[in-house]
Amino acid sequence: MPFKECSIVSQREEFCRLALGPDANVRLLCRRFGISPTTGYKWLRAYTSLGLTGLDDRSRRPLSSPARSCSELEAQVMAVRSEHPAWGGRKIRRVLQTQGLASPSASTITQILRRHGALNGPGAGERRDWLRFEHPAPNDLLQIDFKGWFELDRGRCHPLTVLDDHSRYALEIGACADEQGQTVRARLEAVFRRYGLPGRILSDNGPPWGSAGHGEHSHLSVWLMDLGIGVSHGRPYHPQTQGKDERFHRTLKAEVLDGRRFRDLDQAQAAFDDWRSIYNTKRPHEGIGLQTPATRYQVSHRPMPDLIAPPDYEPQAHVRKVDQNGRFAFRGRILRASKAFAGKQIALRATDQDGLFDLCYRRHLLAQLDLRQDIVKAVHHVPEHLSTLSPV
Repeated sequence: MPFKECSIVSQREEFCRLALGPDANVRLLCRRFGISPTTGYKWLRAYTSLGLTGLDDRSRRPLSSPARSCSELEAQVMAVRSEHPAWGGRKIRRVLQTQGLASPSASTITQILRRHGALNGPGAGERRDWLRFEHPAPNDLLQIDFKGWFELDRGRCHPLTVLDDHSRYALEIGACADEQGQTVRARLEAVFRRYGLPGRILSDNGPPWGSAGHGEHSHLSVWLMDLGIGVSHGRPYHPQTQGKDERFHRTLKAEVLDGRRFRDLDQAQAAFDDWRSIYNTKRPHEGIGLQTPATRYQVSHRPMPDLIAPPDYEPQAHVRKVDQNGRFAFRGRILRASKAFAGKQIALRATDQDGLFDLCYRRHLLAQLDLRQDIVKAVHHVPEHLSTLSPV
């Protein structure tokens, strides 16, 4: 066994004094002190040349480290890290490359961060494998959601986020006072006038988006259909369907919200606007090969209209007007749709199966009606969600 931890230097000194005595048996002493002969002779050499100080433990760090990062490089790394405390090795490396500076590997930058105590927490710096899906072009799909509210000095803030699926470009981070449909519509109107209309919007279930699990639409989702925007809902209890927006919320929390307190909505909005610019134009995104979202985003060619024209259905479609209770009549039946369509004209289009009709609003398929059954069943436009359109 090696020297005991307690008063280890004094034990080494005792060993050396005994080993240097007349007629001393060094190997026997090594066995009695529980050390190897190699260790014993090492301490004898150190004691003979340096005295008691030679018995102290010395750092095993080499006198020179040619491969270690120079202080200037470490300063550059830490400067980026101090400006963006949540960024890791891969993002910092890309920023240094963008600035035209010599950049080591991402793993070397991670080690620099660790040496400076800037990389903490379980799993920090570890590589993670993700399975990613994305739409092929900007504006094919926007993901929209509210991040959980947080307290202000005066009131609450409900951050509304709108993210382009392909580029990860953040079109909106809104500091909202509530989560009402009119609040969302006002924010989206400003987004659509600046960036144009998307092909489709993905939201979760429930208000203000509508309740996909029950086949219900909201006034907000009907307004989106009026603009020619498809409306989809994630699977109930599966937030990973909107994984990009969920991940964006984590980043927003880490880089903007953690450790900060805002006076009011205006101050929160100013912080959101400042960070949105950094996120879109400066922050390398690992999900898109460490590019910035701005390099992959383009505005939509579909402008926001000033006026919305009423639906124009083909002559062969069966057009019905929905009453204030969300009901309409068809083939001797009174059927109920969402109240969000009250006053709107919907169309029933015959399919290639007798008695089976597509229930549509404009170009959007809402449900299928099977009049061959006593209970009319409808399939919601999101395929994985079943719902009913029941007779009254």
